[in-house]
Amino acid sequence: MSLKLGVIGLADGNGHPYSWSAIFNGYNPDSMELCGFPVIPRYLEQQVWPTSRINGAEVVAIWTQSEELSHKVSNASKIKEILSRPEDMIGKVDGILLARDDAENHLKFAEPFLRAGLPIYIDKPIALSLSALNKLYELEQYSGQIFTCSALRYSNELMLSDSDREVIGEIQQIVAFTPKSWEKYAVHIIEPVLKILPNGDVPVHFANISGLKKSTHDKSGTLLVRWSSGIQTSFFATGNGMTPLSIRVIGTRGYKDLNFSDSFSAFKSALEAFLQGITQKEIASPREFNSQVVELLEKGRK
Repeated sequence: MSLKLGVIGLADGNGHPYSWSAIFNGYNPDSMELCGFPVIPRYLEQQVWPTSRINGAEVVAIWTQSEELSHKVSNASKIKEILSRPEDMIGKVDGILLARDDAENHLKFAEPFLRAGLPIYIDKPIALSLSALNKLYELEQYSGQIFTCSALRYSNELMLSDSDREVIGEIQQIVAFTPKSWEKYAVHIIEPVLKILPNGDVPVHFANISGLKKSTHDKSGTLLVRWSSGIQTSFFATGNGMTPLSIRVIGTRGYKDLNFSDSFSAFKSALEAFLQGITQKEIASPREFNSQVVELLEKGRK
């Protein structure tokens, strides 16, 4: 049986309603060129269609804040139905893609679907404070109903292999950089770094780097964290400063640079994990992990 999904968009600067829907449905190349996010048609055209689609689900309905936007996304990503209210998806779909990264609006959009018991993928960052995160989880009807992540959590490019760990030795420091704002983009480096740390590692000290504390002008930010393992992590969101999204892992015998470039594979893996959680009735996005991510985001905003 193919699952029916509904997508909710669209936040400024975030093209996920286009790309996520295309990964399920395929896409119209001419219409996708007009999406306003030039990188999306470029990485979509590098795939083999329809082979590259995710099997077992289809995005069948969309709501955005304007009918014009909804038509643009539906034309580009082959979505059959445009709805006038997001909650009209209830009864029509088996799951929700809340493909907006404006965390301050996540509770408003997610609440009716959580109360209805629909599984929901909430785009990164799910929340910017633990109190906001807890409000969402208070609405869960069952464990695992909420799925959230930065897709970079699933990026093979940002993972250490066993051979990498052998070469670099015992990890001492991890330094990670992302362009753009702390609030929306730090999550992209926090999640992969947490996956590199030893299981059960917990933060024991937080600090902003003197002179580089979060800028209100360009929304950059930085955070140092000392972990119970003794590892020190440094997270930099460079705001208007240009940098590749990268992670340097420094060990006792060497270092490894991890650089991100493959958006399509990361998005596809994250969406497949969401589907697996639905079909296997398992917790695919643990609350404990998500709480640790949001804790770091919140500390970096202070």
